[in-house]
Amino acid sequence: MTQHVTVRLSSGAVRGRRLDGHLSFQGIPYAAAPIGDRRWRPPAPVEPWTGIRDAIVPGNPAPQLAQSFADVTSVDEDCLTLDITVPEAAQGTGHPVLVWLHGGGGTNGSAAAYDAQRLAVAGDVVVVAPNFRLGVFGCFGHPGLADGGTFGLRDQQAVLRWVRREIARFGGDPANVTLAGESYGALMIAAHLVSPASAGLFHRAILQSAFSVLGTTPTHTFIPGVPELPPRWAPVAELEQFGAAVAAERGWVTPGVDPESALAQLRRVPATDLLQASDSFIRPAFGGITLPESPSTAIPAGRFHRIPLMLGAMRDEARFFVGLFADLVGNPVTAESYPRLVAEAFGDSADQVAARYPLDGFPTPSLAWAQIATDRAWARPAWELGRAFAAHTATWFYEFADRAAPSLVPLPGFPTGAQHSSALAYQFDFPGGGTSLSAAQREFADRMNQYWTTFARHGDPARADLPDWPDVSTGYVQFLAPERIGGTDYVAEHSLDFWGRMP
Repeated sequence: MTQHVTVRLSSGAVRGRRLDGHLSFQGIPYAAAPIGDRRWRPPAPVEPWTGIRDAIVPGNPAPQLAQSFADVTSVDEDCLTLDITVPEAAQGTGHPVLVWLHGGGGTNGSAAAYDAQRLAVAGDVVVVAPNFRLGVFGCFGHPGLADGGTFGLRDQQAVLRWVRREIARFGGDPANVTLAGESYGALMIAAHLVSPASAGLFHRAILQSAFSVLGTTPTHTFIPGVPELPPRWAPVAELEQFGAAVAAERGWVTPGVDPESALAQLRRVPATDLLQASDSFIRPAFGGITLPESPSTAIPAGRFHRIPLMLGAMRDEARFFVGLFADLVGNPVTAESYPRLVAEAFGDSADQVAARYPLDGFPTPSLAWAQIATDRAWARPAWELGRAFAAHTATWFYEFADRAAPSLVPLPGFPTGAQHSSALAYQFDFPGGGTSLSAAQREFADRMNQYWTTFARHGDPARADLPDWPDVSTGYVQFLAPERIGGTDYVAEHSLDFWGRMP
C-alpha cells in the first residue's frame, strides 16, 4: 500500500509518496502557467490553492517535439513544475540541496526523466529537478519583447527563489544550494554565474559537459555536416531581428504591423506551429537586464559569482554525435570524406591536424573524426573554461572515463565509449531501464556520487575515504572510471598543447 506524506507550502499543501528510503514529490508548480498572454513573459507567482494537491505524477514536460535522442512530444505550455526527492531521514534536518538542470540540446528534456533517489539517499541530499521553458518558448526574441531570449533562464531563477522560500519544509537547507546540470543544463549554469539576478540564489555549482561556453566550434566538429557554431549566446538585437524574420517568413504575423500587435499575434500562434522553429532558438540572449554580458567575455575576465565550482567532461564526448548523426543515419565518415572534413574545419591548419590524427591510428574514420571533435570541440573548451574559473575561485575538474558505460541512446554497432551523457546512468535511474550497471560499475557510481554530494555539502569534493583530487593548475584532472580513480594528464590525453596553437 502506497504511503503518502503531506507538506504545507506557502501556496498550499502537497501530497507526495513515501517510497523505499525516500520521499517523492512530483509536479509541484513553482510559477504560474506561462500560457496565453503569459507566453514570453517572466514567470509569474503561483495562484494559491485550497485543500491538498496531489504531487504523485510528473508535471508536463516543456513543449517539445520528439528527436532521435529524445522520444517525448509535448505541446502543453503549462510546464513550470518541479520534482523533489528527499532522503526519508532529512525532514527538518537542514540537508544540502542539489538543483538539477536537465540537458537535451535546449529543445528537449524533462525533470521526470531523472529518478534521483540513489543520489539523494546515498548522498543524503535533497534533489530538486525543475521543468523550464525550452527552444522557441525559452529563447525567442522579437522587437518590443522585453528581455527576450531569457525566459528559460528566468524560469530557473524562479525555481531557485522557490527553493529559498520552501525547501526547508522538505528538510533542505536554503543556505546550502548547489546548482548542477549537464550539457544544456550546464550551459545555463554559466549564464547564472554571470546573471546579476542569480547572485546569492545558489552557493556552489557543478557543470557537466558544458558545450561551447566561451568560443566557437569549427565546422563539422559538433556534428559532421553542421557549419561553424558561434558561442552559445546571442546578442539581444541580433535575436530580435532573427525572431522577426522567422515570424514573417512563417506567416505568424501580419506584414507591416507594429511590434505590439505582432507580439499579440505571436501569442496566439499554436504551440505546434511554433515548435517547428524551436531548434533555431536555443541561444540565451545577452544585452538585457537578466544577462547583461555574454558569459564568453564575462567569465574569462573574472566577472562571475565567486563560488566553489566543479566541472568536467566525458572522455569520448563526440562519439555520441558522430554515432547518432553520421553512422546511424547511413552517412559515416569514410577514408574519402575524412580529408575533406579536416580541410573544411581547419583550413590552413588542416595538414597539421591530419598528421596529428592519422587515419591509420584509429579503427575507423568515424572514430578518428570523433577524437578530433572530442579534443577540439569539447576538451579544449572545457579546459579553457576550467582554467578561467580556477583563476578566480576554487575549482575542481574531472574526466568521466568508463568506456563500458551503458548508452542512454542506443547506437547499435558503434563503439560509444565514455560518450556525451554517459555519466548520467551513474547518477540517476531512468524510466524504462536499459541503463543497468554491473556490480563494479554500481560500486564506482556510489564512489563518484560521494564526490558530488560531498561537494554539495562542503564546497569541496575531498573525502578521507576516496582518492585525492588533483589541483587543476597541475594540468591533471580527476580520472573517474571503475578500474581507476585518480589523476590523469588531461592536457596530454587530449592534445591540448597542440590545439592551443591552432586558430
